[in-house]
Amino acid sequence: MAQYLAAKAEHPDSLVFFRMGDFYEIFFDDAVKASAAIGITLTKRGQHGGEPIPMAGVPWHQAENYLSKLIRAGFKVAVCEQLEDPAEAKKRGAKSIVNRGVVRVVTPGTLTEEGLLDARSANRLAACAFDGESAAIAWADVSTGAFETRAIAARDVEEELAALSPAELLVVEADTPRVNEAARISGAVVTQRPAVKADAKAAARRIKSAFEVAALDAFGEFSDAELSAMGLLLDYIELTQAGAAPRLMPPRRNAERAFMAIDAATRAGLEIERSTRGAREGSLLACIDRTVTSAGGRMLAERIGRPLTDRTAITARLDAVQFFLDERGKREGVREELRVAGDLARAVTRLALGRGGPRDLAQVRDGLSAGDRAAARCAGTNGDTPGEIARACEALSVAAHPDCASLAQTLARALAPELPLLTRDGGFIAPGYDAVLDESRALRDDSRKVIAALQASYAEETGIAGLKLKHNGVLGYHIDATTKQAEALMAPPLNARFIHRQTNAGSIRFTTTELAELDAKISRAGEASLSRELALFKDFAARAAAQEKDIRAAAEALASLDVAAGLAVWAEEAQATRPEIDDTTALLAEAARHPVAEEGVRRDGQGFTPNDARLDAEGKSGPRLMVVTGPNMAGKSTYLRQIALLAVLAQAGSYVPAKKLRLGIVDRVFARVGASDDLARGRSTFMTEMVETAAILHQAGPRALVVLDEIGRGTATFDGLAIAWAVAEHLHEANKCRAVFATHYHELTRLADKLEAGANAHLRAKEWKGDLVFLHEVAPGAADRSYGIQVAKLAGVPKSAVERARAVLQRLEANGGATRVDIADELPLFAQVMEENKTSPLEAALDAINPDALSPKQALDALYKLKSLKDEN
Repeated sequence: MAQYLAAKAEHPDSLVFFRMGDFYEIFFDDAVKASAAIGITLTKRGQHGGEPIPMAGVPWHQAENYLSKLIRAGFKVAVCEQLEDPAEAKKRGAKSIVNRGVVRVVTPGTLTEEGLLDARSANRLAACAFDGESAAIAWADVSTGAFETRAIAARDVEEELAALSPAELLVVEADTPRVNEAARISGAVVTQRPAVKADAKAAARRIKSAFEVAALDAFGEFSDAELSAMGLLLDYIELTQAGAAPRLMPPRRNAERAFMAIDAATRAGLEIERSTRGAREGSLLACIDRTVTSAGGRMLAERIGRPLTDRTAITARLDAVQFFLDERGKREGVREELRVAGDLARAVTRLALGRGGPRDLAQVRDGLSAGDRAAARCAGTNGDTPGEIARACEALSVAAHPDCASLAQTLARALAPELPLLTRDGGFIAPGYDAVLDESRALRDDSRKVIAALQASYAEETGIAGLKLKHNGVLGYHIDATTKQAEALMAPPLNARFIHRQTNAGSIRFTTTELAELDAKISRAGEASLSRELALFKDFAARAAAQEKDIRAAAEALASLDVAAGLAVWAEEAQATRPEIDDTTALLAEAARHPVAEEGVRRDGQGFTPNDARLDAEGKSGPRLMVVTGPNMAGKSTYLRQIALLAVLAQAGSYVPAKKLRLGIVDRVFARVGASDDLARGRSTFMTEMVETAAILHQAGPRALVVLDEIGRGTATFDGLAIAWAVAEHLHEANKCRAVFATHYHELTRLADKLEAGANAHLRAKEWKGDLVFLHEVAPGAADRSYGIQVAKLAGVPKSAVERARAVLQRLEANGGATRVDIADELPLFAQVMEENKTSPLEAALDAINPDALSPKQALDALYKLKSLKDEN
């Protein structure tokens, strides 16, 4: 308990998993919390301060499952292991306690185990530091070694964290209030660190030490805030890895404004990475993802979540996609190789950290071999190979990396066809690879044959046909006899040869001198073979760690090939086209579609109606502000979203679902689409809408793209119209950005006609035999009306309520749309309307008749029924 309390004192904010034999035990309040969180049994053991000690435990070989549950429940776990063999402890005295110590702290942002990670999502640990109105965010993915930093304005922290979506966020205590809201929105767990850990000078020394350099000039020029953020990050990783050096790549500095800015509300409204239900399914990412590797899936998510603003870099990505579209045979060949590549980056990280297993070695072998074959598949291309493809092939060609080639070849010979999950299970080295191991195995296996022969010999000697030799960890090999069989073994003359060892409820156990000697021999052979396998594993893991830099480069190259090839597959399926990216402020789309909505209607066997969009902040190629009107359900929100998604896809380096797109670089996308409240911040739906609208009006510049849906709905009619009018004018006159403004305030159509760079468009609909038909077509000009009552009818609103709405609408329209206090006095009561419109039994019976489905006899019966109902009335 002294050892446990010492470990707890070092990690007061973590649950302590304390290794005792085959279990991880948890004590005191930790046991109570863990028991409640993951449903393990709470017991008691011993006393402390005169009170029983609460205790809970989990089997050590199942610890990963329980760790996963605890991490998801928001806990951190300090793993306290036995640091020596019990036999070593006994050398210090019979009652000596095995030394234990914390070997790792498991937190949401520092996971590396395959079972704890989402294969297709990055697991980022971020750190945020402030310097007045400036700030910086550094982030790392410990499972892959990625490490980046970026200087930003303090006001952009929320936006940047929404893009990164870290699992855990580090910040000094004084700055916690500045990130709490951003962390809540992004879903990050906030971990406070001492301010001394964020000192810029100390951080610079820590970075130099971690990457073994004398100066940081080779990595870039970092601000004090960036140094502080990186220092926080590296210190925390070293803490959670119990002093082990962080296994990260050198820090990569992202230039300010290198990515399209997308705030949290816009991400949610456009459903970029998650649908409105919070799931990946139904999002833009899920719609276009055709990658075949987990690393490719993570890279695609990174690109879609953070589109570029550099035209050259965007063009390079598009060139890679076009390469695989033009070279379909090579694309399918590359994808075939990638399917067996595994996850190189995460596998080599686990090996380097000492947490890997035989299957991680196999992933290194398969990844390097598959990468070499994939590079070969890209060879012999007609014309120039795009730069991104050429660089990937260079990183994957084992001919250019002889040490990696040697490692892959060695592992191909060394690893067995079927591999266990854990090294302790043994059996992962192939027969014939190592002579010493083969000799130990032969001795072990031959001895087992001797055991079988010995069992037959004992059965013959004693005359007991069912006599069995068994093995357990305490007695080793022994004779397991029933009570009746034991009577013969314990009687002369057999009792002189068969030695009684143990009596159990259902059996009695015996041994012999030769059986004890054979057990020792087998035990030594088994231990020798496992020891040899572990030594070989350690050597392979060390070789992989030595080649970590090249293996990580190969992993990134594999992912980039996978993303380019996957986007080419999607472009072919969706009939997407290559966007034309330029430096204008235009967005000119021809026959564009919403990729997710189109996928949904196709599953239902329907077609999607494409539409054009013409916008230009300079007002040359199209209007700066487009006001869109039309009935509900006609597709206004879909149209708005698809315009924004065109920009996201194009600048992420993807083809777009349109016949043609010319896009001037967009630096920010804002989408206020859909209504929701924010109860956590005490905001109504209208207040949330106004806060988000205010952010747009303050931040949108000439290169921004803004799509707004129904601004001003949550207040009085005239208030709402006034707000919508002012917002539209501000976007046009002050922000001067590309904007699409959907509204039911038809007065705004007159504003659009008056504005120099304004225009009207509407979603077409028509009435047919009393029903409303949506055409989903965008046409120039304003809609003539909203058709709200027809939509209510389609939604299933009771007929009486629909008729009441028509009556109220007629009276309002008769008054020029102005509401009056006494209008209620001029309308009949609702109950009266219901009575007047109540369907009679005769009408109900008549409505229920389908003449085409009646036989002559049924028709005659129906006629008699109608006649009787008429007579009753």
